[in-house]
Amino acid sequence: MRFLCGAVLLVLCCMTAAAQVPLDSDHDGLDDTLEQALLERFVPIFMVSKEDCSVAPARFREDIALPTVAADDGTIYGQAFRTGAGIELHFYHLWRADCGRMGHPLDTEHVSTLLTGTGDDDATYTARYWYAAAHEDTVCDASQITRAATINAQTHGAKVWISTGKHASFLDEELCKRGCGGDRCEEMTELHNVHVINLGEADAPMNGAVWAQSAAWPGLLSTKMTRSDMRAPLLTRLETLPDTDVAWANPEKRPAQATIAAGSTTIDALAMSDRKTNTALVIATDHTSNALDKSYGAVKGAIGTSLKNTGRFLRGGKRESEENRPKSTR
Repeated sequence: MRFLCGAVLLVLCCMTAAAQVPLDSDHDGLDDTLEQALLERFVPIFMVSKEDCSVAPARFREDIALPTVAADDGTIYGQAFRTGAGIELHFYHLWRADCGRMGHPLDTEHVSTLLTGTGDDDATYTARYWYAAAHEDTVCDASQITRAATINAQTHGAKVWISTGKHASFLDEELCKRGCGGDRCEEMTELHNVHVINLGEADAPMNGAVWAQSAAWPGLLSTKMTRSDMRAPLLTRLETLPDTDVAWANPEKRPAQATIAAGSTTIDALAMSDRKTNTALVIATDHTSNALDKSYGAVKGAIGTSLKNTGRFLRGGKRESEENRPKSTR
């Protein structure tokens, strides 16, 4: 009898100990429960187009190696992992197809944030930076990064605009008009009833997401899952900019993008080529809005004058400044 009681107690102790061990299905050092809580708390507010041919981000069938759409129901796939500076969250909006210029089956874009905090309580974590991917790893890469405080998204998800058909992510609606000129944010509406599913890690998928490793994904989803968006040089450069700025993640690509966009011969596209290369957008406050309006007006006016002068020069005429100059009385 004593032996039986001892055996029962041993089993109960083992069961209790097992219940207290956090479950880490993807072996990344984070408790599954904490990952899901953080993903649900910081999931962005996605603004999508009513005119998008793919309707909404898709949910994919579980345990099938080839990505197979189950429904276009607004599912967002998440990932959480530790970095040297905190916990990085990725939010993937995956689509049935890219139906913009040079469209193709399947499409993967994402948004990410860097959190700081400690412990197993998601309430102790706050967002420090937000990153939005837009045509990553192409000449038209218009990805952006900013401080969470700049867009008022320290304790919840950022508001993100998804371009019609191309599905690039933007931290402000105004930025849709920039890049190479192929993105538009028209007839936008908030994506409702968002369900977040944890992808796990590329080498340890969760929730049947074995399709994440597929080579069928343009840009390779598995590559995006194995790299951090919060690279030290990028964060260092952002910290040199004013608190109001949203920065380009790859400013070295801006001259080529301006050339491509200028092919549409619009004043806005030409003005873009004259912007400072680091800053994508200045988030206006009561102190900056008037200055921004004056600055944009001055740039637009200067470019307009320049275009007029160029036309007159080609026709053998006078520049505008010469026409307005007082005539000599001699």
